[in-house]
Amino acid sequence: MATTVSDRPGYGQLLRTPGAWTFLLPGFAARQPFAMLTIGIVLLVQHTTGSYGSAGAVAAVSGVSMALFAPQSGKLADRFGQRAVLLPGVLLHAVSVSALTVLALADAPLWALFAAAVPTGASIPQVGPMVRARWAAMLGATPDRPASPLMSTAAAFESVTDEFTFVLGPVIATALCTGVHPAAGLVTEAALTLVGGLLFAAQRATQPAPRPAATAAEPHASALSVPGVRVLIVAFLGIGAVFGGMQVSLTAFSEEIGHPGVNGVLYGIFAAGNMLAGIVCGAIAWKSGPRRRLIVGYVALTLTASGLWAVHSVPLLAGLGLLVGLCIAPALISGYTLVDSLVPATARTEAFTWLTGAVALGQAAAVTAAGQLADAHGASTGFLVPLAGTALALVTLLALRSRLAPPSAGRTVARGIGHREPVTVD
Repeated sequence: MATTVSDRPGYGQLLRTPGAWTFLLPGFAARQPFAMLTIGIVLLVQHTTGSYGSAGAVAAVSGVSMALFAPQSGKLADRFGQRAVLLPGVLLHAVSVSALTVLALADAPLWALFAAAVPTGASIPQVGPMVRARWAAMLGATPDRPASPLMSTAAAFESVTDEFTFVLGPVIATALCTGVHPAAGLVTEAALTLVGGLLFAAQRATQPAPRPAATAAEPHASALSVPGVRVLIVAFLGIGAVFGGMQVSLTAFSEEIGHPGVNGVLYGIFAAGNMLAGIVCGAIAWKSGPRRRLIVGYVALTLTASGLWAVHSVPLLAGLGLLVGLCIAPALISGYTLVDSLVPATARTEAFTWLTGAVALGQAAAVTAAGQLADAHGASTGFLVPLAGTALALVTLLALRSRLAPPSAGRTVARGIGHREPVTVD
């Protein structure tokens, strides 16, 4: 689908892309539950067991399961089409969440909750990556046309949408669990996933074409076989470490100073920085390529995260948290934009799910590490986790930055997944 763009792309022009609204609205409804699941599990299991430790463990099992199974879901969507994966996926997720809810209310043993949490996380529909794949199919490079300047705007728009989801979802789930019933958050999550997922799957016209049957018979290679994708996964693990480390450490800091209510304010400022940066990034007509922007953004993210552990006042932590949030969106957006130049369309959804899963896995690991550090040595030490995660990822990015360059014309990207035309990234 060809798209005409001006010299200065913007959100208005992006949203006027033919067919965009047909998948954006149901896609937003279907991805909203993703941010409700963790807090919904924590509040329900804590209510039934009386233990935050048990609640966090069940939620962590669900998160790790999602991170491990999401790329397989993306791989199947690339090969057989998004609808073919979504229809059984949303049904399985609704059943799994219902089973977890019933078991928790029945005071089932912890091992049973763990068992139910595995399919609950594994079946989370990867709507965000699927929406990104639809944008890439509409705006990305093909043998017949170069990538649209709106690709960067689309990546920024999706980053802002994700962040808005993670601000709104927990608020809705918490209000339902505390004001209606402890299980209301999970029940609503399952219902929204089912209805939104089915509506999104019904939008066939905008979904990327599945791999042709002739190609499907050839040896199949994962998006993970593209070297640049592996480098991006490390970068997104570091970003996940920031999210997880900030969540736990801000909570511990607020309790340590005797004002637990300030946690929501501090995290809201951090999230607002991310949203603001995402909005600005999408409104700029960039002259530098996404690889350069990723490295510059990651350097800034690492530098700002390095000071968190030394801050001991609410105003300073709020200000530094805002700066950290401002640095996340440029790195995320640049990484997602690079996928279009590195990965063929036949493996693009899978590539997006690898990155989304990497954020979730980094977040799960950071929550555990920051929690242990905060318990043993105080809240400030928990902030060392974002620093360590981003520093290690930055070293990897700098050492392997050449792998983020697109393949030359006619060169095979990875065995079994096709060829690419040259695309400028710097």
